[in-house]
Amino acid sequence: MKSVCVIPARGGSKRIPYKNVKDFFGRPMISYSISAALESKVFDRVIVSTDDDQIRKVAIECGAEVPFIRPLEISDDFTPLAGVLSHSLKWLEASGCSYEAVCCVLATAPFVAVSDLQEGRRMLSASSHSAVIPVTSFPFPIFRALKIAPSGVLEMVWPEHELTRSNDLPETFHDAGQFYWLRVDSFLKSNRIYAKDALPLIIPRWRVQDIDTLEDWSRAERIYSSIQGGRQ
Repeated sequence: MKSVCVIPARGGSKRIPYKNVKDFFGRPMISYSISAALESKVFDRVIVSTDDDQIRKVAIECGAEVPFIRPLEISDDFTPLAGVLSHSLKWLEASGCSYEAVCCVLATAPFVAVSDLQEGRRMLSASSHSAVIPVTSFPFPIFRALKIAPSGVLEMVWPEHELTRSNDLPETFHDAGQFYWLRVDSFLKSNRIYAKDALPLIIPRWRVQDIDTLEDWSRAERIYSSIQGGRQ
């Protein structure tokens, strides 16, 4: 199955300026995603989609290709990931390169594992499903979630489950925020990352951390340091 890796990395991050190339344990953050993709050896090409020249230079130094500069109209805070991925695939197709599968690896995924990328590809190629998405379980039953009402008091989101035993509530999962394996033809038809028939690839919670805020970044550093310490 001919596959391409696309790593979206725009330059306009506001909460953590230039987070895609910010130093994370001595390396640009994006280098972890690029290295994992290259080491997995399941891709014909590893491409970074960016609108920023600094990110372009770093990505090339890390071994990725940057064959185009992303247009400004799909480089703002409101452009969905699917739009960026669709642009990359259509650009590649227009240049004479077509692929059966694409893996969109996020630029801020320092815990992405080579083995997970390989397993995702295996799952996709061994099935007729349109996507494989890494997920991890919520540490607490979401049906017991609380919200703060306009009056300032706590309320249950689902009060009907106040007396339901935790053991009787279904286990729930959320996107691990690392990568998405997709069949190109199905994706371009639907323009949806979360395909209706997506298969889950379960990742342990200790290896999952979304990085959108400085608090997220700090927590990611602690997790990474702990993992590295355990390998010594």
